[in-house]
Formats: sequence, structure tokens, C-alpha cells
Amino acid sequence: MQILLVDDEAQLTDPLSQVLSREGYEVNVADNGMAGLELALQKEYDLLILDWMLPRKSGIEICQELRSRGKKTPVLFLTAKDTVDDRVIGLDSGADDYLMKPFELRELLARVRALLRRSSVFETVATGPLKVADLELDSENQVAYRQERTIHLSEKEIQLLSFFMQHPGQLLTHEQIYQYLWTNNEQPNSNVLAALIRLLRRKIEADGELPLIHTVYGKGYRFGESN
Repeated sequence: MQILLVDDEAQLTDPLSQVLSREGYEVNVADNGMAGLELALQKEYDLLILDWMLPRKSGIEICQELRSRGKKTPVLFLTAKDTVDDRVIGLDSGADDYLMKPFELRELLARVRALLRRSSVFETVATGPLKVADLELDSENQVAYRQERTIHLSEKEIQLLSFFMQHPGQLLTHEQIYQYLWTNNEQPNSNVLAALIRLLRRKIEADGELPLIHTVYGKGYRFGESN
């Protein structure tokens, strides 16, 4: 497994790359965003670990550039930003997970294993079309269609929307969704799910369209034309 670590703090990248190497991963390191982007475009990595704030090009810009080029490599952001709006920006750029600085190494390793495992599993899942109400999901091409709109989705959004559309009308609890998106209880400790739901709503529920994602307060969400 090959990992690209992009961070300009040598006091973090040096020990972290050593730990990842001891875990059996092949690690490349870049200390600025431009060098990180060039490496990410040159090689096929299994995971990118990006700092949000980088010289020359930010982690957000790297992620956006890679997604615009069709790169689906999982991205883990290391960041000090923890507001819902910040997480929405990160998820909208195509990020898959967040880890707040400072962090415990064992938590980072757990997140790395989870992202690599989910990426491998997701590639083997059947990707037939799903349709609920007037929304159709084409997982293979990472797009959805609604009322003649083409909606481009990140891999994480595809996973969440697919889960919803496979269980229309059912109450899906927060715990069920977390377990589906973050396996083996390796769940993010920040409110990433709320940001992901907010972003998905923004994409699939345009002005004038009936809402499909319904909040069941204190419990979870129900997907479909009505509560």
C-alpha cells in the first residue's frame, strides 16, 4: 500500500512517515502543496494524507484538482479547522475523513486502515443503478440525476446516498450510518456526518424540489418523498 503524506511540519512528517513505514506502508512525503500535487498526479497512491494549510497550494486545492481529473484516491485531512462550515468545504472538495491536530498516532493508524479497507471494499461492490422518487443514482460514474440535472458526487457522498436509497422510507439511525461509512467502530470524533448530510442535501435538493433526506431528531434520518 502506497501513501502520500503532504505536510510542511518536519517534526510531524518525520516520525509519522517512520511509523507508517513500520506498519508496512510505502510512504512518500512532500513539504508543500505544489510538490504534493505533482506526486499525486504522477503515481497511483492508495491514500493521501493532506494538511489543510500548505505553502504554494492548500490541501483543499490539491483535493479539488485531483477530483476534477477523476482521481478517486481516498483523502484524509489533517486540520485544526473544526466548524461545520469548514467540514462542508473539505467534504465538498472530495475529502473522505478528518483528523484534528493534535492527534494520537493510534487513532491516525485506525483511520488509515479504515480508509484503505473501505476503498478496497467499495471497488468490489455492485454498482447497479438505484432510483427513489425522481432521483436516480449511477454509482459507477459517481453521478446522480434529478429533473434533468446531473449531480456530481464524491465517493463518500456516493456511499451515503447509496445506503439511503437501498433503504427508502426506513429510519436509519446515526449509529447505523456511522457503522456503514466508518467500519469497525472507527468513527470520526467530530461531526463529519452532519457536514456530509448538509452537503448532500445541497446537491440533491435544489430549489423547488421536494426534500428527500428527512431528519428524525435525536435518532437519525429517513430517505424518501415524505416523513
